[in-house]
Amino acid sequence: MEKLKIRFKELIEDLGYYLYDVIYEKENGDYVLKVFIENNTFIDIDDCVKVSHVLSEELDILDPFTDAYNLEVSSSGAERELRNSEEIKRAIGKTVFVKTIEQALEGTLVSFVDNVIEITFRNKTIKINYIDVSYIRLTIIF
Repeated sequence: MEKLKIRFKELIEDLGYYLYDVIYEKENGDYVLKVFIENNTFIDIDDCVKVSHVLSEELDILDPFTDAYNLEVSSSGAERELRNSEEIKRAIGKTVFVKTIEQALEGTLVSFVDNVIEITFRNKTIKINYIDVSYIRLTIIF
């Protein structure tokens, strides 16, 4: 599965997107290969169709699974978890929810330099060491 993720990452990045995750699981008796993508703005159905077409062609060549399965390509979600420094850097300028042992706050991610997250929150800037973050995700403000 790891080789497949690496190949998908290459193909998806060549199309101008980022690979968020790949999950292969049994769902309602059928196997499903779920591929979650993102970009710097938002993902729509046309993006999913474009990526699905390219991945489907590659899967026909690689034939990695013995059982029949369905391929699903979708957005990683508007409020997705930011799981690593690469994802955090791509989220600069966006609104995030950050939780540490001491606090939970929502604000605009200003920067991520030298493992320090800088967030604008209630008209002030707060710096948080990445090691102190227990959870961080994108968030939508209504």
